[in-house]
Amino acid sequence: MPVSAVDAISPAFQHAKQQLLQPFRFGQWIRLAFVGFLAGEAGSGGGCNFGSGVPSSQHPRGSDHFTGSPWPAQHPELFVGLIILLIVFALGLFVLFTYINSVMRFILFDSIVARECHIRQGWARNRERGSKLFVWQILYSLAFFAAISGFVGIAALIAWRMDWFRNPGENVLQLVLAGCLAFFLLLILIVAFSVVHVMTKDFVVPLMALEDITAMQGWRSLWSWLKREKGSYAGYIGMKIVLAIGAGIVVGIAALIIFLALLIPIGGAGVLAVLAGKAAGLNWTFYTIALVVIAGCSILAVLMFVGSMISVPAIVFFPAYSIYFFAPRYPALAALLWPPPPASAVEPSPPQPEPPLVPPTPVPLL
Repeated sequence: MPVSAVDAISPAFQHAKQQLLQPFRFGQWIRLAFVGFLAGEAGSGGGCNFGSGVPSSQHPRGSDHFTGSPWPAQHPELFVGLIILLIVFALGLFVLFTYINSVMRFILFDSIVARECHIRQGWARNRERGSKLFVWQILYSLAFFAAISGFVGIAALIAWRMDWFRNPGENVLQLVLAGCLAFFLLLILIVAFSVVHVMTKDFVVPLMALEDITAMQGWRSLWSWLKREKGSYAGYIGMKIVLAIGAGIVVGIAALIIFLALLIPIGGAGVLAVLAGKAAGLNWTFYTIALVVIAGCSILAVLMFVGSMISVPAIVFFPAYSIYFFAPRYPALAALLWPPPPASAVEPSPPQPEPPLVPPTPVPLL
Protein backbone atom coordinates (compact mmCIF):
# COMPACT_ATOMS: atom_id res chain seq x y z
CA MET A 1 0.00 0.00 0.00
CA PRO A 2 1.26 3.56 -0.71
CA VAL A 3 2.80 5.19 2.34
CA SER A 4 2.53 8.82 3.34
CA ALA A 5 5.38 11.31 3.48
CA VAL A 6 5.58 10.86 7.25
CA ASP A 7 5.57 7.05 7.08
CA ALA A 8 8.63 7.05 4.79
CA ILE A 9 10.82 8.87 7.34
CA SER A 10 11.45 5.95 9.69
CA PRO A 11 12.56 3.38 7.05
CA ALA A 12 14.78 6.04 5.46
CA PHE A 13 16.48 6.67 8.81
CA GLN A 14 16.95 2.95 9.36
CA HIS A 15 18.35 2.57 5.85
CA ALA A 16 20.88 5.38 6.37
CA LYS A 17 21.89 3.96 9.76
CA GLN A 18 22.45 0.47 8.38
CA GLN A 19 24.30 1.62 5.27
CA LEU A 20 26.64 3.99 7.09
CA LEU A 21 27.18 2.44 10.50
CA GLN A 22 26.49 -1.29 10.27
CA PRO A 23 29.36 -1.65 9.70
CA PHE A 24 31.17 1.68 9.49
CA ARG A 25 33.39 1.83 6.41
CA PHE A 26 35.47 4.96 5.88
CA GLY A 27 36.02 4.17 2.20
CA GLN A 28 32.26 4.11 1.64
CA TRP A 29 31.94 7.52 3.33
CA ILE A 30 34.56 9.00 0.99
CA ARG A 31 32.93 7.53 -2.11
CA LEU A 32 29.45 8.61 -1.03
CA ALA A 33 30.76 12.11 -0.25
CA PHE A 34 32.35 12.32 -3.69
CA VAL A 35 29.26 11.02 -5.49
CA GLY A 36 26.90 13.16 -3.42
CA PHE A 37 28.98 16.27 -4.00
CA LEU A 38 29.01 15.82 -7.78
CA ALA A 39 25.37 14.70 -7.84
CA GLY A 40 24.35 17.91 -6.08
CA GLU A 41 22.87 16.07 -3.11
CA ALA A 42 25.30 17.43 -0.53
CA GLY A 43 24.39 20.64 1.19
CA SER A 44 26.28 23.82 0.45
CA GLY A 45 29.80 23.62 1.81
CA GLY A 46 29.57 27.19 2.99
CA GLY A 47 31.47 29.07 0.35
CA CYS A 48 33.99 31.43 1.87
CA ASN A 49 35.30 34.55 0.20
CA PHE A 50 38.96 35.12 0.84
CA GLY A 51 39.87 38.76 0.40
CA SER A 52 43.42 39.53 -0.58
CA GLY A 53 45.39 41.61 1.87
CA VAL A 54 45.74 45.32 1.12
CA PRO A 55 49.41 46.26 1.31
CA SER A 56 50.61 49.45 2.91
CA SER A 57 51.77 52.53 1.06
CA GLN A 58 55.46 51.64 1.40
CA HIS A 59 56.83 49.76 -1.62
CA PRO A 60 60.24 48.80 -2.91
CA ARG A 61 61.71 51.29 -5.32
CA GLY A 62 61.92 50.78 -9.05
CA SER A 63 58.96 48.39 -9.36
CA ASP A 64 55.24 48.46 -10.07
CA HIS A 65 53.39 48.38 -6.81
CA PHE A 66 50.09 46.96 -5.64
CA THR A 67 48.62 50.47 -5.32
CA GLY A 68 50.20 51.83 -8.47
CA SER A 69 48.62 52.00 -11.88
CA PRO A 70 46.23 49.03 -12.04
CA TRP A 71 47.07 46.24 -14.45
CA PRO A 72 43.70 46.43 -16.34
CA ALA A 73 44.38 50.09 -17.14
CA GLN A 74 47.86 49.26 -18.41
CA HIS A 75 46.71 46.37 -20.62
CA PRO A 76 43.01 46.82 -21.45
CA GLU A 77 43.09 44.40 -24.37
CA LEU A 78 44.53 41.63 -22.18
CA PHE A 79 41.95 42.42 -19.51
CA VAL A 80 39.06 42.10 -21.99
CA GLY A 81 40.54 38.88 -23.34
CA LEU A 82 40.82 37.54 -19.80
CA ILE A 83 37.16 38.34 -19.13
CA ILE A 84 36.09 36.56 -22.33
CA LEU A 85 38.30 33.60 -21.48
CA LEU A 86 36.78 33.37 -18.00
CA ILE A 87 33.24 33.46 -19.43
CA VAL A 88 34.02 30.69 -21.93
CA PHE A 89 35.79 28.70 -19.22
CA ALA A 90 32.79 29.10 -16.88
CA LEU A 91 30.36 27.92 -19.58
CA GLY A 92 32.59 24.94 -20.32
CA LEU A 93 32.73 24.03 -16.64
CA PHE A 94 28.95 24.36 -16.41
CA VAL A 95 28.42 21.91 -19.30
CA LEU A 96 31.07 19.51 -17.98
CA PHE A 97 29.75 19.42 -14.43
CA THR A 98 26.17 19.14 -15.68
CA TYR A 99 27.12 15.95 -17.52
CA ILE A 100 29.03 14.60 -14.50
CA ASN A 101 26.09 15.50 -12.28
CA SER A 102 23.71 13.62 -14.59
CA VAL A 103 25.71 10.39 -14.42
CA MET A 104 26.34 10.72 -10.69
CA ARG A 105 22.60 10.92 -10.01
CA PHE A 106 22.22 7.36 -11.28
CA ILE A 107 25.32 6.18 -9.41
CA LEU A 108 23.87 7.62 -6.20
CA PHE A 109 20.54 5.90 -6.87
CA ASP A 110 22.31 2.56 -7.40
CA SER A 111 24.40 3.13 -4.27
CA ILE A 112 21.33 3.67 -2.08
CA VAL A 113 19.38 0.71 -3.46
CA ALA A 114 22.33 -1.70 -3.35
CA ARG A 115 23.79 -0.17 -0.14
CA GLU A 116 27.18 -0.17 -1.84
CA CYS A 117 28.91 2.65 -3.71
CA HIS A 118 31.09 1.66 -6.67
CA ILE A 119 32.01 4.66 -8.80
CA ARG A 120 33.92 3.00 -11.64
CA GLN A 121 31.37 0.28 -12.31
CA GLY A 122 28.51 2.71 -11.84
CA TRP A 123 29.99 5.16 -14.33
CA ALA A 124 30.36 2.48 -17.00
CA ARG A 125 26.82 1.23 -16.38
CA ASN A 126 25.08 4.63 -16.29
CA ARG A 127 26.78 6.70 -18.99
CA GLU A 128 23.94 6.28 -21.48
CA ARG A 129 21.29 7.06 -18.88
CA GLY A 130 23.32 10.05 -17.73
CA SER A 131 23.46 11.36 -21.30
CA LYS A 132 19.66 11.33 -21.47
CA LEU A 133 19.40 13.18 -18.17
CA PHE A 134 22.13 15.60 -19.32
CA VAL A 135 20.00 16.66 -22.32
CA TRP A 136 17.06 17.25 -19.99
CA GLN A 137 19.16 19.30 -17.55
CA ILE A 138 20.56 21.51 -20.31
CA LEU A 139 17.06 22.18 -21.65
CA TYR A 140 15.81 22.77 -18.11
CA SER A 141 18.62 25.27 -17.42
CA LEU A 142 17.95 27.13 -20.66
CA ALA A 143 14.23 27.26 -19.87
CA PHE A 144 14.94 28.51 -16.34
CA PHE A 145 17.26 31.33 -17.44
CA ALA A 146 14.92 32.24 -20.30
CA ALA A 147 11.96 32.42 -17.92
CA ILE A 148 13.86 34.54 -15.37
CA SER A 149 15.26 36.84 -18.06
CA GLY A 150 11.87 37.17 -19.74
CA PHE A 151 10.12 37.95 -16.46
CA VAL A 152 12.67 40.59 -15.46
CA GLY A 153 12.61 42.08 -18.96
CA ILE A 154 8.81 42.27 -19.04
CA ALA A 155 8.71 43.84 -15.58
CA ALA A 156 11.31 46.44 -16.57
CA LEU A 157 9.48 47.14 -19.83
CA ILE A 158 6.19 47.72 -17.99
CA ALA A 159 7.88 50.09 -15.54
CA TRP A 160 9.54 51.94 -18.43
CA ARG A 161 6.27 52.26 -20.37
CA MET A 162 4.61 53.66 -17.26
CA ASP A 163 7.37 56.31 -17.05
CA TRP A 164 8.21 55.27 -13.51
CA PHE A 165 11.95 55.45 -14.14
CA ARG A 166 11.85 58.97 -15.56
CA ASN A 167 10.72 60.52 -12.28
CA PRO A 168 11.34 57.88 -9.63
CA GLY A 169 10.92 60.37 -6.80
CA GLU A 170 7.32 60.99 -7.83
CA ASN A 171 6.50 57.30 -8.24
CA VAL A 172 7.94 55.80 -5.07
CA LEU A 173 4.68 54.13 -4.05
CA GLN A 174 4.11 52.61 -7.49
CA LEU A 175 7.69 51.36 -7.66
CA VAL A 176 7.51 49.81 -4.19
CA LEU A 177 4.18 48.07 -4.82
CA ALA A 178 5.24 46.89 -8.26
CA GLY A 179 8.56 45.69 -6.86
CA CYS A 180 6.84 43.68 -4.13
CA LEU A 181 4.44 42.13 -6.65
CA ALA A 182 7.30 41.35 -9.05
CA PHE A 183 9.33 39.78 -6.24
CA PHE A 184 6.38 37.62 -5.20
CA LEU A 185 5.75 36.43 -8.77
CA LEU A 186 9.47 35.80 -9.28
CA LEU A 187 9.55 33.73 -6.09
CA ILE A 188 6.62 31.64 -7.34
CA LEU A 189 8.43 31.08 -10.64
CA ILE A 190 11.61 29.96 -8.87
CA VAL A 191 9.65 27.64 -6.55
CA ALA A 192 7.88 26.06 -9.56
CA PHE A 193 11.19 25.34 -11.28
CA SER A 194 12.64 24.02 -8.01
CA VAL A 195 9.74 21.58 -7.60
CA VAL A 196 10.30 20.31 -11.14
CA HIS A 197 13.99 19.79 -10.33
CA VAL A 198 13.21 17.90 -7.10
CA MET A 199 10.61 15.70 -8.78
CA THR A 200 13.05 14.90 -11.57
CA LYS A 201 15.91 13.76 -9.37
CA ASP A 202 13.70 11.97 -6.84
CA PHE A 203 11.15 10.20 -9.06
CA VAL A 204 12.07 10.54 -12.75
CA VAL A 205 15.62 9.24 -12.25
CA PRO A 206 14.37 5.90 -10.80
CA LEU A 207 11.98 5.57 -13.75
CA MET A 208 14.83 6.23 -16.19
CA ALA A 209 17.13 3.80 -14.37
CA LEU A 210 14.69 0.90 -14.26
CA GLU A 211 12.88 1.33 -17.58
CA ASP A 212 15.67 2.79 -19.76
CA ILE A 213 13.55 5.73 -20.93
CA THR A 214 14.18 9.43 -21.47
CA ALA A 215 13.43 12.11 -18.91
CA MET A 216 10.42 13.31 -20.90
CA GLN A 217 8.97 9.79 -20.98
CA GLY A 218 9.61 9.51 -17.26
CA TRP A 219 7.75 12.74 -16.66
CA ARG A 220 4.76 11.46 -18.63
CA SER A 221 4.57 8.43 -16.36
CA LEU A 222 5.09 10.50 -13.23
CA TRP A 223 2.45 13.01 -14.30
CA SER A 224 -0.23 10.31 -14.34
CA TRP A 225 0.64 9.44 -10.73
CA LEU A 226 0.73 13.10 -9.72
CA LYS A 227 -2.80 13.60 -11.00
CA ARG A 228 -4.06 10.64 -8.95
CA GLU A 229 -2.25 11.57 -5.71
CA LYS A 230 -1.86 15.33 -5.67
CA GLY A 231 -2.14 15.52 -1.90
CA SER A 232 0.42 12.80 -1.23
CA TYR A 233 3.08 14.34 -3.47
CA ALA A 234 2.36 17.83 -2.14
CA GLY A 235 2.81 16.44 1.38
CA TYR A 236 6.08 14.87 0.27
CA ILE A 237 7.39 18.22 -0.97
CA GLY A 238 6.31 19.96 2.23
CA MET A 239 7.83 17.31 4.49
CA LYS A 240 11.05 17.33 2.49
CA ILE A 241 11.34 21.10 2.97
CA VAL A 242 10.92 20.64 6.73
CA LEU A 243 13.48 17.83 6.83
CA ALA A 244 15.91 19.83 4.68
CA ILE A 245 15.68 22.79 7.05
CA GLY A 246 16.37 20.57 10.06
CA ALA A 247 19.25 18.78 8.34
CA GLY A 248 20.67 22.09 7.14
CA ILE A 249 20.76 23.45 10.69
CA VAL A 250 22.52 20.37 12.08
CA VAL A 251 24.98 20.06 9.21
CA GLY A 252 25.57 23.81 9.17
CA ILE A 253 26.55 23.91 12.83
CA ALA A 254 28.95 21.00 12.41
CA ALA A 255 30.41 22.51 9.23
CA LEU A 256 30.87 25.90 10.88
CA ILE A 257 32.89 24.40 13.72
CA ILE A 258 35.13 22.43 11.36
CA PHE A 259 35.52 25.30 8.89
CA LEU A 260 36.60 27.67 11.64
CA ALA A 261 39.24 25.15 12.66
CA LEU A 262 40.43 24.90 9.05
CA LEU A 263 40.35 28.62 8.27
CA ILE A 264 42.91 29.46 10.93
CA PRO A 265 45.84 27.68 9.21
CA ILE A 266 44.51 28.58 5.73
CA GLY A 267 44.16 32.24 6.63
CA GLY A 268 47.62 32.28 8.20
CA ALA A 269 49.12 30.77 5.04
CA GLY A 270 47.32 33.37 2.92
CA VAL A 271 48.66 36.26 5.00
CA LEU A 272 52.17 34.86 4.80
CA ALA A 273 51.85 34.51 1.02
CA VAL A 274 50.71 38.14 0.64
CA LEU A 275 53.53 39.41 2.86
CA ALA A 276 56.06 37.31 0.95
CA GLY A 277 54.78 38.64 -2.37
CA LYS A 278 54.94 42.20 -1.06
CA ALA A 279 58.50 41.71 0.19
CA ALA A 280 59.53 40.25 -3.18
CA GLY A 281 58.07 43.26 -5.03
CA LEU A 282 55.48 41.25 -6.97
CA ASN A 283 52.73 43.12 -8.77
CA TRP A 284 49.31 42.14 -10.10
CA THR A 285 50.01 40.52 -13.45
CA PHE A 286 48.16 37.93 -15.46
CA TYR A 287 50.20 35.16 -13.84
CA THR A 288 49.76 36.35 -10.24
CA ILE A 289 46.02 36.82 -10.77
CA ALA A 290 45.76 33.34 -12.29
CA LEU A 291 47.75 31.90 -9.38
CA VAL A 292 45.45 33.57 -6.85
CA VAL A 293 42.36 32.30 -8.71
CA ILE A 294 43.71 28.74 -8.84
CA ALA A 295 44.65 28.81 -5.16
CA GLY A 296 41.25 30.19 -4.20
CA CYS A 297 39.42 27.59 -6.28
CA SER A 298 41.53 24.82 -4.77
CA ILE A 299 40.79 25.97 -1.23
CA LEU A 300 37.10 26.31 -2.03
CA ALA A 301 37.04 22.80 -3.52
CA VAL A 302 38.68 21.37 -0.38
CA LEU A 303 36.18 23.14 1.87
CA MET A 304 33.25 21.96 -0.23
CA PHE A 305 34.49 18.38 -0.14
CA VAL A 306 34.90 18.58 3.63
CA GLY A 307 31.35 19.88 3.75
CA SER A 308 30.17 16.92 1.69
CA MET A 309 31.95 14.53 4.07
CA ILE A 310 29.98 16.10 6.91
CA SER A 311 26.81 15.80 4.84
CA VAL A 312 27.14 12.07 4.08
CA PRO A 313 24.23 11.13 6.41
CA ALA A 314 22.01 13.61 4.56
CA ILE A 315 23.38 12.40 1.20
CA VAL A 316 22.14 8.89 2.04
CA PHE A 317 18.96 9.82 3.92
CA PHE A 318 17.24 12.07 1.37
CA PRO A 319 17.55 9.72 -1.63
CA ALA A 320 16.45 6.87 0.64
CA TYR A 321 13.49 8.96 1.77
CA SER A 322 12.34 9.50 -1.82
CA ILE A 323 12.88 5.81 -2.65
CA TYR A 324 10.85 4.54 0.33
CA PHE A 325 8.08 7.01 -0.52
CA PHE A 326 8.04 6.07 -4.21
CA ALA A 327 8.62 2.29 -4.01
CA PRO A 328 5.10 1.34 -2.80
CA ARG A 329 3.72 3.26 -5.78
CA TYR A 330 6.18 1.81 -8.31
CA PRO A 331 6.23 -2.01 -8.40
CA ALA A 332 9.54 -2.27 -10.27
CA LEU A 333 11.31 -0.23 -7.58
CA ALA A 334 9.54 -2.13 -4.82
CA ALA A 335 10.75 -5.44 -6.27
CA LEU A 336 14.30 -4.06 -6.35
CA LEU A 337 14.11 -2.65 -2.83
CA TRP A 338 12.34 -5.62 -1.26
CA PRO A 339 13.26 -8.65 -3.39
CA PRO A 340 11.14 -11.70 -2.77
CA PRO A 341 12.83 -14.22 -0.52
CA PRO A 342 14.48 -17.04 -2.41
CA ALA A 343 12.51 -20.20 -2.56
CA SER A 344 13.60 -22.37 0.33
CA ALA A 345 15.47 -25.32 -0.94
CA VAL A 346 13.54 -28.00 0.86
CA GLU A 347 15.22 -31.33 0.31
CA PRO A 348 12.70 -33.88 -0.73
CA SER A 349 12.33 -36.58 1.84
CA PRO A 350 13.83 -39.86 0.73
CA PRO A 351 11.28 -42.36 -0.47
CA GLN A 352 10.11 -44.66 2.21
CA PRO A 353 11.00 -48.25 1.51
CA GLU A 354 8.02 -50.30 0.71
CA PRO A 355 7.29 -53.07 3.15
CA PRO A 356 8.57 -56.46 1.99
CA LEU A 357 6.08 -58.57 0.22
CA VAL A 358 4.82 -61.36 2.40
CA PRO A 359 4.42 -64.53 0.42
CA PRO A 360 0.94 -65.87 0.56
CA THR A 361 0.30 -68.61 3.06
CA PRO A 362 -0.08 -71.88 1.25
CA VAL A 363 -3.47 -73.37 1.59
CA PRO A 364 -3.32 -77.02 2.66
CA LEU A 365 -4.89 -79.40 0.22
CA LEU A 366 -7.56 -81.65 1.57
